[in-house]
Amino acid sequence: MTAPAVSAALREAAALLLPVACAACGRPGETLCGACRAVLHPDLRRRRLDDGLEVVSALAFEGPVAAALRAFKQRGRTDLARAFAPAMRAALVASALERGLLLEAVPIPPSAAGSRRRGYRPIELLLHHAGVAPLRALRWARATDDQRALGIADRERNLRGAMTVRGDPAGRAVIVVDDIVTTGATLREARRALAAAGAQVVGAVTLAATPRALPARTPPSESPGDSS
Repeated sequence: MTAPAVSAALREAAALLLPVACAACGRPGETLCGACRAVLHPDLRRRRLDDGLEVVSALAFEGPVAAALRAFKQRGRTDLARAFAPAMRAALVASALERGLLLEAVPIPPSAAGSRRRGYRPIELLLHHAGVAPLRALRWARATDDQRALGIADRERNLRGAMTVRGDPAGRAVIVVDDIVTTGATLREARRALAAAGAQVVGAVTLAATPRALPARTPPSESPGDSS
């Protein structure tokens, strides 16, 4: 087991022993209270980026979902990975079954500073709890500015050429996985880097999508993972 995996496992064990509060509303005694947990039921949305990449998102990044996801990423609440896993799994299954392919999940890598600060890799932890082994095929080639402070055009410029590949993904059919999609700039850069190395990027999956990025809902008949 890698050092980040050990650190995340220790954090989860500690969360079972120490007093906790709902990560979304603060109610004591539970990782997520019943009302906040209910909003984590998958509500699959599909969006096609301007480069043709289809993104399947499981949740809307707002309200309790946004609060819980911030706690998971920024406050070390790794115990939330289990709560998010069904939604992540539903989006992955929907994306894979639609294409009828055996696909590998390539997570967007955290920055070096983010990994050191957290001691765990959020997206890989989500994939682990969703029952999927991540393929670490991407890495950052250079530092980038915080995307949250940038507009659409600046986000694209900030990320252009920022990723490169590790290993040899040539010929592999993959899905790119991230936690949140807003403009899609990160997913497009990941696709560019993987495609340049010969990988077949057939889609992308995110746990959540910001309100401005939300497309129409996926009809139930087209979302095989919606009940996971």
